[in-house]
Amino acid sequence: MAAFAHWRNALGALLLALWALSAHLASSRIGPMGLHIVIAVAPLWLAAALAALQTPWPRSGAALVTLASVAALMAAWRWLHGHLPWLYYLQHLGAHLALAAFFARSLGAGREPVVSAMARLITPGPLSVASLRYTRGVTLAWALFLAGNALVSTLLFAWAPAEVWSVHANLLTGPLMAGFFGLEMLARRWALPPEERPTIRAVVRAWRAHRGQAGQAPAPRHIA
Repeated sequence: MAAFAHWRNALGALLLALWALSAHLASSRIGPMGLHIVIAVAPLWLAAALAALQTPWPRSGAALVTLASVAALMAAWRWLHGHLPWLYYLQHLGAHLALAAFFARSLGAGREPVVSAMARLITPGPLSVASLRYTRGVTLAWALFLAGNALVSTLLFAWAPAEVWSVHANLLTGPLMAGFFGLEMLARRWALPPEERPTIRAVVRAWRAHRGQAGQAPAPRHIA
């Protein structure tokens, strides 16, 4: 099972890298645009298919959703040929704003910050005051980072050449997020004692578990 998970993660990383490369080539108008369009809308189709499968509709309803998405693609095909970077920009912007809102919303009064909730999934006992303060700060930092990256993407898309925007959005977003996560792990070593520093694997597992809980619940957990 461990070997299967390793290869599955490696395959997922490879597919993401190939998709990012295709997005960059498409935004720079290099290569066959028809293929780029299909690759660009593939994540949207996948998301729609997963949503349809998780919705208690009859099969005819899911089929109608699929046909409607295909019809929408065919109707927009000519427009996408000339404006495909817009699709990638909206995907990039939407993902960043959604994640920024996810982190920021948990900072509201009476709510538990996302990173604090993840820490509770890792730490067997109650969180210390220092850990609660730190995880709240990290939650705010992630919200600001994601919103800031969305702003940079928008400014580059509006005023820089498409190739420059694409390098930032399609090729550098992943490394930027990984670098920010690495800086956060270094800051954690300075701010918290060893027993309150989870491993990277534990953090990833907690993130997946928390996202699963968030998908089942209508709102983040409230605290007294």
